[in-house]
Amino acid sequence: MTSQHLRGRPTPTESLAIERRIRDAAIEAFIESGFEGTTMEAVATAARTTRRTLYAKHPDKQALFAAVIPQALADMPFHGAAIEVPGGDLREALRHVALQIIERLVDPTAVRLRRLAIFEAQRIAALDPVEGADLLSASLQVVVDLLESHAERGAIVAEDLGTAADLFLAMTASSPTVWADFGVLRPAADVEAHVDGAIDLFLNGMLPRDPKAGSR
Repeated sequence: MTSQHLRGRPTPTESLAIERRIRDAAIEAFIESGFEGTTMEAVATAARTTRRTLYAKHPDKQALFAAVIPQALADMPFHGAAIEVPGGDLREALRHVALQIIERLVDPTAVRLRRLAIFEAQRIAALDPVEGADLLSASLQVVVDLLESHAERGAIVAEDLGTAADLFLAMTASSPTVWADFGVLRPAADVEAHVDGAIDLFLNGMLPRDPKAGSR
């Protein structure tokens, strides 16, 4: 096949770049204007591509919404980077993990995505599920794995690590996240104090107990 036959066709690298621009432009448009207020023309313009190219990849606005928003919600807690989990002391590891998760959940883009998810809840619920699209499942698994490694050593006791991890996230991350959703970013010192107190309370319920002490 000669280069003339390929003229005008994007290379795989160019095609991927176009798709990324479309994804970013669509997410921004849906966040800013909602589903009803977003137009395919506006997305194409923002993505620096043609309407023909956009429609070739996504035949209508509903298809575009389905292609980008559930995955954006699934990716939100991590923003493309895994949570760092240090070894050693469990308390310090939990603190490190919690502060990373909170930092990502109070990120302005994450806040805007959650608001979109609430506003378009029915539309999103009708779409095919995306793995991790419950917003916190990936973060939850990080905590489960951390707790499991320490439970195997006998450092903590828990019958259901999934429930324990869920409670940990609720105790540490929920309050700062809710405040951020209402437009209030709490000072770092306040967030750290909140996390430290929550971890103390959490671990107090998971540390091994002396049976003799419990019978007094």
